[in-house]
Amino acid sequence: MKHYKHWLDRLPKGLIGKTKTNLNLLKTFTNKYKKVIGAGLCTALLATNLHTGFVNAQEEVENNGLQSIYHIYIDGNRVGSVNDSSLVTKLKNDILQEFSGSYEDLTLVIGQEIDMIPELVFNARTNTDDTLEKLENRLSVKAESISLEVEGEEIAYVSSEDEYLEVIEKLMLQYVSKEELKDFQEAKENDELDRNPSVGEKIILDIKLSKDIESGEAVVNPEEILSVEDAVKQINLGTLEDDVYVVEPGDVLGTIAEESNLSMDEILALNPKVTQDTLLQIGDELNVTVYKPIVKVIIEEASKVKEDIPFQTETKDDANMSRGETKVQQEGQKGERVVSYSITRENGRTIERTIVSENVTKEPVNRVVLRGTKVTPSRGTGQLAWPAVGGYISSYQGMRWGRFHRGIDIARPSNYNILAADNGTVTFAGWDGGYGNKIIINHNNGMRTLYAHLASMDVKVGQTVARGQKIGVMGTTGNSTGIHLHFEVYQNGELKNPMDFLNR
Repeated sequence: MKHYKHWLDRLPKGLIGKTKTNLNLLKTFTNKYKKVIGAGLCTALLATNLHTGFVNAQEEVENNGLQSIYHIYIDGNRVGSVNDSSLVTKLKNDILQEFSGSYEDLTLVIGQEIDMIPELVFNARTNTDDTLEKLENRLSVKAESISLEVEGEEIAYVSSEDEYLEVIEKLMLQYVSKEELKDFQEAKENDELDRNPSVGEKIILDIKLSKDIESGEAVVNPEEILSVEDAVKQINLGTLEDDVYVVEPGDVLGTIAEESNLSMDEILALNPKVTQDTLLQIGDELNVTVYKPIVKVIIEEASKVKEDIPFQTETKDDANMSRGETKVQQEGQKGERVVSYSITRENGRTIERTIVSENVTKEPVNRVVLRGTKVTPSRGTGQLAWPAVGGYISSYQGMRWGRFHRGIDIARPSNYNILAADNGTVTFAGWDGGYGNKIIINHNNGMRTLYAHLASMDVKVGQTVARGQKIGVMGTTGNSTGIHLHFEVYQNGELKNPMDFLNR
């Protein structure tokens, strides 16, 4: 305090009493700035928040020939001095005014802490213009904002508390409707949440964020303050994280892309050596680098649905039917059940689905199929049976429409079943250009028969068939002008006229 005493000794006696009352304040103030204020200045420094009595004392000192100057500090660092504190205030206001037009909806402030420390001197020597210029160059404009904080880290800034609440709401509205959110919030507030939905109904049990988003106050650059939409987008995008997917049994590119929330194009771009035709091997590693949201929306639901219970197919052997022949003895019927589910979704994707209860309302009925076990000789008799159920020959073998018609056409049967003309082995069953669906039977006696334009086929290559056995259904596949069977006969590799072998 010796500096203060020395200073007091220089004051007129009438002011000493008034000044002593402020020594404690002056001491506290000087300690704050002890690193930047010399001993000589300590005798003259006055804090701007001194009591009125001290200010009056200063006025009386000025009347005795002393003058006031102001030392200017930015964030604790001295910039210079001015002879009028209002010049600094005006400069700050002018800078804020300059930016106010660009940020009309924000509360702007000077980004640095400015302290003005007064001093009483006999001869005022200041560098006012230079100090104001330095101030103007060093001062920046910032804005008051509401920070969005997750686990103590600031992740975004918005302009107001209302916008903070709107961000929270819009995050949730990405996955529920406004009406659903409102109903849930009202029911939760009134403790009226329904947990037992009716059949066909889905109810929301909870809507929450995976991490709490708290609000705080922050002064930041105006450019850092986001709109509500941009804040939501920033939370959704989060950060880019590297991730690797290890291929498991049954995986294909499509399911891996869906599991990783990627499109097929994105997963192919991340893995240049992989194409849609690549055969994935168990243990292969795929790059599935994606943006990880900072916060996810978790929705818990309860639903009750009526579901079909699929019937099972039961096969019974029948010794009276030829091997390879089948017959439906009893049609299957689906059952029904009412199932209550508990469902958890994360950002719209189901991550857990649990059956809470199940009630079977109708038992399923098995489908019963008879399977023939009687062995049919694979060698034909040499006498061909009519390959259809009735019908007539609409076109014979021979020249037709300027070219040779290789077989006969059978149309307008009693039903559309196609029958094997003789015992034999199926050597072809599939598509063949203008023939459409085609079956060839080798009768293992030098003869082959061909059946074309089938709507469907009931046999496969290698199967032994019996004379008169159903092998397919008549249709119009390939080059056909209507529903019919095109029938050809070959003997020892040569095309023959079917009419030479048919009893017609």
